[in-house]
Amino acid sequence: MNKGLLLGLGAYVSWGLLPVYWKALAVVPSSEIILHRVLWSVVFLAAILTWQHNWRWIRPVLRAPQTMLILLVAALLLAINWTTYIWAVNAGFVVESSLGYFIAPLVNVVLGVLLLRERLRPGQWVAVGLATLGVLYLTLGYGSLPWIGLTLAFTFGLYGYLQKKVRLASLESLMVEVTYLSLPALALLLWRESNGEAVFLNTTAWINLLLLAAGAATALPLLFFGAAARLIPLSTMGLLQYVAPTLQFLLGVFVYAETFTTERFIGFCIIWLALLVYTVENAGHRRAARLQAREGQGAA
Repeated sequence: MNKGLLLGLGAYVSWGLLPVYWKALAVVPSSEIILHRVLWSVVFLAAILTWQHNWRWIRPVLRAPQTMLILLVAALLLAINWTTYIWAVNAGFVVESSLGYFIAPLVNVVLGVLLLRERLRPGQWVAVGLATLGVLYLTLGYGSLPWIGLTLAFTFGLYGYLQKKVRLASLESLMVEVTYLSLPALALLLWRESNGEAVFLNTTAWINLLLLAAGAATALPLLFFGAAARLIPLSTMGLLQYVAPTLQFLLGVFVYAETFTTERFIGFCIIWLALLVYTVENAGHRRAARLQAREGQGAA
């Protein structure tokens, strides 16, 4: 197994196992976990960027108001995504949170149509239609929208769209985003401490350590992902992206014993079928494009 594949697996397995980390912090209110995740991410990312001697990018970014505005919106989307995810995990909705990351690739396709005026290929229409059918089935089965999964999918998809707009490496953009969030986070933590509501430093050493390490738990998978993306084909990364929600799903069902009814199983199967159609169609399109490019080079 090559280095790039190992790094890619490391990234997605880490993301897939994050529910275990947040569950270990279940005694801490989700709101406080988010605040610590933001603050310690700033510290950890600053240390990594300093170690890499990688600060030259900051001045051009600070001098680009449009880029700074895009990163501010991205920071707000990130805050919504993190808050929803950590709350969902510790409230017993690991399976529903996995749904969000299963349908995220298809949400990206929809966003391409809505925001970039892209035209879908027939196979993509089939995949999006099946995913919509699956969401509708789950909605009718439970009497309400699977809002956790949809919130995670759309915030993640919009966040990815904005990342393409700024053309920064993932660690660099994340540094700006969490810096935006850090002042409100620090103010809220100090307010909780002044009211005697803060858990940090008022709990066990183990919980304190986990809160301190939240920044590393956030940034390390990104480091693995960034390195892997430079070493292995995009098609391989596209397949690996299903590792994380699959692990989350398995944790929710088999480790945390969340309810998984027949209706829910059918809804998930429809969405999994949509992902299969999407993956096969995408692979076929890439293969055809490569063959066409080779034929063009041969003719030249």
